Amino acid sequence: MCGRFALTATADQTAAFLGVGELQDFPARYNIAPTQPILMALAAPPRPPGSNLPDREALLVRWGLIPAWVKETRGFPLLFNARSEEAAGKASFRTAMRHRRALVPASGFYEWQQSGAAKGQAYWIRPRHGGLVAFAALMETYAEPGGSEMDTGALLTTAANPAIAHIHHRMPVVIEEKDFGRWLDCRRQEPRDVADLLKPAQPDFFEAIPVSSLVNKVANTGPEVQERFEAPPEPKQKAPSTTTPEDTQMSLF
Repeated sequence: MCGRFALTATADQTAAFLGVGELQDFPARYNIAPTQPILMALAAPPRPPGSNLPDREALLVRWGLIPAWVKETRGFPLLFNARSEEAAGKASFRTAMRHRRALVPASGFYEWQQSGAAKGQAYWIRPRHGGLVAFAALMETYAEPGGSEMDTGALLTTAANPAIAHIHHRMPVVIEEKDFGRWLDCRRQEPRDVADLLKPAQPDFFEAIPVSSLVNKVANTGPEVQERFEAPPEPKQKAPSTTTPEDTQMSLF
């Protein structure tokens, strides 16, 4: 799964990477969490002949997809991830997978190595050679009972590659730049036509950097959440004594 990520590139760098029009300046975001606004790129509506407008557009959506058929959001689960293997057939994601595939720009994501029932060591997982990465995503516009509309979205995940699997068994789907157009083209490319893109990133694509538990709290939003930190190993518990009272007595024999 992917429950936290970061976008620290500038607006100009992000717009150029996605191939969208000019973006309004925004601050670096080091700890983006579900229910917060995230940037998405989608295919733009058909342009008139000769138009110089880009064929992709950007919008802010709430991270946590709400299907259009939901009547009451209270009690409905927060769908911030969607399993890519199931999205095309699952009721919550089927329509978005066919009509509203999207890209989410990121500088990397966070994952936790489980330690029993609790979160263990946190990792900042970023492209090994730096720069931005685009996660496969889905967008859905939800019409609230009062009449207002809210754009919502979810990230697609897949099985983790061998370099990440020791941390977590899932990872976000990465769409390569050469495949942006095909992934976003929902008019001509059906879900089955882009299924080959829903695969783990190459094992050498990401590097995992251990970080502190600061990232666990949404309120921590500064660059310090990405500073390298490795928790010391837990001390080994002393084995209980197996001696008997007789063993402790002095003996003349």
